[in-house]
Amino acid sequence: MAEQTAPPQSTGDPTARGSGTEKPDSAVVRDALGVGIAVGLSGFAFGVTSAGSGLGLLQTCALSLFVFTGASQFALVGALAAGGNPYTAAAGAFFLGIRNAFYGLRLSQLLALPRFLRPLAAQWVIDETTAVTLPQPTRRAARIGFTVTGLTLYVLWNLTTLVGALGAKALGDTDAWGLDAAGPAVFLALLAPMLKSTTERVTAGLAILLALGLLPLLPAGAPVLVSALAAPLVLFLKGRGGTTTDDTTTEGTNPGEGR
Repeated sequence: MAEQTAPPQSTGDPTARGSGTEKPDSAVVRDALGVGIAVGLSGFAFGVTSAGSGLGLLQTCALSLFVFTGASQFALVGALAAGGNPYTAAAGAFFLGIRNAFYGLRLSQLLALPRFLRPLAAQWVIDETTAVTLPQPTRRAARIGFTVTGLTLYVLWNLTTLVGALGAKALGDTDAWGLDAAGPAVFLALLAPMLKSTTERVTAGLAILLALGLLPLLPAGAPVLVSALAAPLVLFLKGRGGTTTDDTTTEGTNPGEGR
């Protein structure tokens, strides 16, 4: 009689997604470093853009050290460079950064960090760390991905911000280099693969259309605020039209898929 194979033992990890295999730590670190280094280098573009918008060296570096959310930082300095009202610019950056609070709600459950570490980890809850952390199959892998991405990105972003701000004068006209588009381009590149359902794609497309369409009509910094209305509008229309099969999850589907 052939020897029976014992059933696989459960790891006991409450975050396991049912894939049956654990991702090697080296693979998680490699993915996290790839994202951290690639995005961290774009801090140079922010430093140059910020200095070109009229902010001083200390102001520019303080934004990266304490705000540390690239899209909001670019939105703020972009609005200021366009001559927008500082309060409108700050409001646009604030509302754009609110998304990180929703990321934190999910990551707090997934990472389950000790209470004394949570305030420190909150500083690293951004698009990139969320994108690396959520797909991980286990809590251990999620913690490694979050930590390596956050540390790499934070250090590189702040170093390259400093270099960019110091080198802004040497580059001359920053508009001619198009560096102000680097941050939004990186943000969109990270976001695009995460748009799986029709609802998500329609929401993103409508937000872009609102922002671009209102750009010549509203003060600098205001279009990004109005574009946030795309989400409730799409949800309202979806509710009136009924749930589509594209957004439903069939029974037995791995919950880690389709993120």
